[in-house]
Amino acid sequence: MAGDRALSEVAGVGPQLAGRLAGLGLERETDLLFHLPLRYEDRTCLTPLRQVRAGSGVQVEGRIVHREVRQGRQRMLLATLADDTGQITLRLFRFYPSQLSQFSPGRRLRCFGEVRPGPTGLEMAHPQCLDLADGASPPLPQSLTPIYPTTQGLGQARLSRLIGAALERLQEGTLELADLLPASDLFPTLRNALITIHAPAPGEPLQALIEGYHPAVQRLAQEELLAHHLALARVNRARARQRAPALDDPDGKVSRLLATLPFEPTGAQLRVIDDIRHDLARRQPMRRLLQGDVGSGKTVVAAAALVTATATGHQAAIVAPTEILAEQHYQTLSEYLAPLGIEPVWLAGKVQGRARSEVLERLAGDAAVAVGTHALFQKAVAFRDLALVIVDEQHRFGVHQRLALADKGRKGSLQPHQLVMTATPIPRTLAMTAYAGLDISVLDELPPGRKPVTTVAASQQRRPEVIARLRQALSERRQAYWVCPLIEESELLEAEAAETRARELARELAEFRVGLIHGRMKASEKQAVMADFNAGAIGLLVATTVIEVGVDVPNASLMIIENAERLGLSQLHQLRGRVGRGSDQAACVLLYKPPLGETARARLEVMRETTDGFVIAEKDLELRGPGEVLGTRQTGALRFRIADLARDEALLDRVQHLATRLDEQQARQLIERWIGPAEQFVDV
Repeated sequence: MAGDRALSEVAGVGPQLAGRLAGLGLERETDLLFHLPLRYEDRTCLTPLRQVRAGSGVQVEGRIVHREVRQGRQRMLLATLADDTGQITLRLFRFYPSQLSQFSPGRRLRCFGEVRPGPTGLEMAHPQCLDLADGASPPLPQSLTPIYPTTQGLGQARLSRLIGAALERLQEGTLELADLLPASDLFPTLRNALITIHAPAPGEPLQALIEGYHPAVQRLAQEELLAHHLALARVNRARARQRAPALDDPDGKVSRLLATLPFEPTGAQLRVIDDIRHDLARRQPMRRLLQGDVGSGKTVVAAAALVTATATGHQAAIVAPTEILAEQHYQTLSEYLAPLGIEPVWLAGKVQGRARSEVLERLAGDAAVAVGTHALFQKAVAFRDLALVIVDEQHRFGVHQRLALADKGRKGSLQPHQLVMTATPIPRTLAMTAYAGLDISVLDELPPGRKPVTTVAASQQRRPEVIARLRQALSERRQAYWVCPLIEESELLEAEAAETRARELARELAEFRVGLIHGRMKASEKQAVMADFNAGAIGLLVATTVIEVGVDVPNASLMIIENAERLGLSQLHQLRGRVGRGSDQAACVLLYKPPLGETARARLEVMRETTDGFVIAEKDLELRGPGEVLGTRQTGALRFRIADLARDEALLDRVQHLATRLDEQQARQLIERWIGPAEQFVDV
């Protein structure tokens, strides 16, 4: 594309700045144009000080008439700015000695900031100030000032200058950006859309721009969705040419597996097993997504797939994101597969020394099934003939990791089959778009005898009632969880919070054994605690969200989630799914700290009203957006930069129609613009 330089080639962008820009996904000049503002500030006019009001962001101009440095617990700089109509206090909690001269009495300043009430009248805290020395008065901007998402070490002013320079080049024509879509009465041209977004006139509807409903933003969202659709179509065409080993079950091992289970499989399990067996029998690689709500029995389906893959001498592997979940799979699959004479091998980070060497030897030799964590991705791991890869809780793995395991099964021109599983139900809109490259199966039945979990929300003030209910459950020899998450993303802080809560509960419930598990414990310690909880030796397990997946204790029938207002719907649903796995009526108590915000109240209300994971997923998408629901914040995962699948669902039909009107060159340019090198990862 003419004039589209790498940002490392732009004047003033050194290696360090280029690295920070790359962290925001900005590598070329055109990327700057698709980095949308979070909000806007109106600096197109000056407001007389007499007219400023608390709560508004305004720009004012005047002269400093007083300045003082006030000593106290914290030094602060106070200055009084005055014009012909009134005055306002400027307050700086942090300042440099060099700033004292800027606020000297007599200096003229132009200041922008949010006005708020202060002890002696209205004030601005840390305003952005322009020194009007020598009587100069620079012209005011003609458009609103955008405020962009930034990152540590990259200031707003520097990023704004780079984006502004790219926008100028676009307007001058020295930075070309091809408009690849047919003209439309609904949306502006690409050039006009970008100018409106980055330099909106004062009369533009700001809320529509910020929320993404403005035609300018919709124009970009449509193009991004179209690029994604085209990339998936390419992947599907490429897959039609790929080959995989045809896997069948000549001796009926899957039927023997199902006959030896200690329960009757559900109709949904049998249906999905048939789907997978049909896929595996073909010479094209299976790419199937299995959605199964909490407790729906995905492990049985995985076992049937593993048996099919190994029935004719091939190997299969199942990988999980945490040692707790992987070990749960290992134990369960060992029980299921033992009657067939299949002994899975286990590999995790804690398997070291001679034991690890023996596992690696078996994987390169006679092992039929491997179960493990990300340790299975490591370079030292080599399989004899890996024909099936199953990834559980797939959204927790980076794309590169999933590719690394699949690569271990490539044999000449043959690819391994892939089954990805998730206990996070994916809304229909999201599944249609983000997973359009996969066949989708759904386990929509729970095993017979399971009762829906009763859910109540309770204020922290009712904690004594919750403790009384907990004591009653424990005295009836039932088991319970107490989960204490923190809003900070800190494993250390979460561990400290869990340790404190465990000590308090051990004092309050001294007649019962209280266990503790969190992410900073050694693997052997976690394993010992879980073994005791599984055996019933521990009555109450205090935990962080480390128990969100992979814990299956049928006797646990009470779940208490502290600070529930801090968690998303999907995570609350996953945690609640740890109870209700036996025949007893189970309950979940959502402890919250009032007052509740609107979103938190909506989440807790949904949890009380339904246990249907798909209903919850739809609401989660509405409240949080697709990036959160899919877990696409990880490195290497495909992100939507502008499109929002919940907001932009109405564009999907139009996108499919537009795809038929583009030639191959236009399609390639669109994919390169929006996805670039990530195209190869779209279907993994």
